[in-house]
Formats: sequence, structure tokens, C-alpha cells
Amino acid sequence: MKVRFDTPEKPDSVIKLFKDYGLSDAHISDIVKKCPVLLVSNAEKTLWPKLQFFTSIGLSGNDLARIFRVNANILTLSLERSIRPCYDIMKTLEIPEHKVPYFISNYYMFNPKVLSNVPHNTLILRAHQVPEASFPLWVCSHLLALSFDSEKVKTNVEKVISMGFDPSSTTFMKALYVVSVTNAAKWKHKMEFYEKWGWTEDDVLLAFRKNPMFMSFSVKNISAKMDFLLNKMGCQPADLAARPDILTYSLEKRIIPRCSVIRFLQLKGLIVKEDLYIISIVHKNEKWFLERFVIKYEEQAPELQSILQGKMGLAEFGLGFDESG
Repeated sequence: MKVRFDTPEKPDSVIKLFKDYGLSDAHISDIVKKCPVLLVSNAEKTLWPKLQFFTSIGLSGNDLARIFRVNANILTLSLERSIRPCYDIMKTLEIPEHKVPYFISNYYMFNPKVLSNVPHNTLILRAHQVPEASFPLWVCSHLLALSFDSEKVKTNVEKVISMGFDPSSTTFMKALYVVSVTNAAKWKHKMEFYEKWGWTEDDVLLAFRKNPMFMSFSVKNISAKMDFLLNKMGCQPADLAARPDILTYSLEKRIIPRCSVIRFLQLKGLIVKEDLYIISIVHKNEKWFLERFVIKYEEQAPELQSILQGKMGLAEFGLGFDESG
């Protein structure tokens, strides 16, 4: 979107106002690129009251920069009809202070029509004994599940319970979120997708109960991980279903680098393939992996750090993921 102005008066006043509230030139540049119309806003009458409101609720210049760089359009909303009502509802949700900027920057959730359903729907959760202490933990990331009308929320809650989730468990709200944003057609499509990779229906439900979030990932995203782990690393479909966390990890940043280290050590004869369980190795924390497979062999294989960091690939050594048979 392009904007035109006859004189620089309005843009200059907008830029000055942003700077007065602690935004840097880089911040301002990002903001106006995302929402150019701000440059022709009335700084004093339109923007100043909103900036003043945000600072009055305790947001600093850094907070404002974080919010506006993600959701610059929030400055085009009405203060009285949208921003203030959203904040009033938000206060009732007991959002942790450090999460407030993140919540406000969520362009979908910071909407009075969406938020208006939430307070009543939290009563549904309480009726099903979802722990009060867990509310601040999920309210920012899974609140979308409560943005629908109450009948739909009740239906989704009952569906999640019927799938074996205890409302008091840490996975309940994650499952409710996934079920809420996945319609029947998408769910069926994903079930068929996993069945093609060797999972049974029970495997899918087992995996979903262990880590509901993997079902929120796209088929394209998961397909690449399945192909690599099953076809390149020899993992079994049922083993992946038992540890679905693996499917939520980054293929490029975690799975391939760790498997590259393992494959390099195997092909150099430093470790024995039969002694390894790849899924567990990918799942373990970074400290454990470094100590067990990098630091331990750094004298015999100084290349390992570079391989793990993605600076070197197996192809540079004439090796690959098809070498082990």
C-alpha cells in the first residue's frame, strides 16, 4: 500500500511522536512499512491518545516497539470501541505481566468480537475442573479455543474428554486448542495422511494424547520429518507415535544436525548403530547430546561441532544418509 502526502508535516509529526515514546528509527521504519497509512494520521488527535493509553497501562518504549512491529494495525483501531474494551476483558484473564505485550500484538486475539466470548467460556472450563492455576499458562497461546460461541466450546470440551484427556492434565488445553481450530475435513485428511505413513488410528490417538500440538502442524511440515526419520534413519512408525514430540522439532535445526553427527560417528566407526535409538537421541536435551556425542569424540572427530551447527554437511566428507544400508 502506498500513501501520498502534499507536505511532510503529517509524516514528520508522526515520526516525532513515535520517537517521543521511545521508538528508534529502525522501529519506526518497520512499523510504517507494515502500515504506511499511519504516516498520514493525525498525530495529536488519532495516535497520541492511543500511545498515551498504552503507556498508562505500564508499557514501555521497548514494549511498544515489540507490539507495533508485529501488529502495526492496532494503531488504526478505535481506542474507545476496540483497544480499551479489549484491555478491560484482558484484565479479567489474569495474563502474566510479561505476557501482556505478546497478547496485545496478537492481531487475531486482540479483537473485541473474539474476546467477548472468553469470560463466559472460562466458566465452562471451571465447571469441568480445569485447574485455576493453569489459566495463566495457556491463556496467551491457546485462548483461541475459547473465542467461539459457548455451544461450540462445550462440544469441543466434551470431544476432548471423550478422546481420553483429563481436564486437570497439562495437555487438556492444548488438545482443546487443536480440536477447536481443526475442522472435521482437516482432521480426516490428517488421519489419512498418518495412516499412509504406517500409523494405525490407535497410533494417531496415542500420539495426540501424548502431544496434541503435533496435529496442528501442516502435512507438508510433518511429511518431510516422516520421510527423513523413517526412510533415511530407519525409525519405525509406531516408535514415532510413542514419542510425537519429535515431530514438533525443527527438521533443519535439530533433527538433521543431530542425525548427521550420529551418522558421521557411525561411518567413522566411533559408535555402533545397534547401540543407538535415534528417536531418544533427538528427544534428549542439548547438554546431554553435546556431552554424549560431540565433546566425547572431539579429539577423534573435531568436525562434529561444525556438523552440528550446520556449517558442514556429510556430503563434504563423501558421506550421506544412504551410506549405512
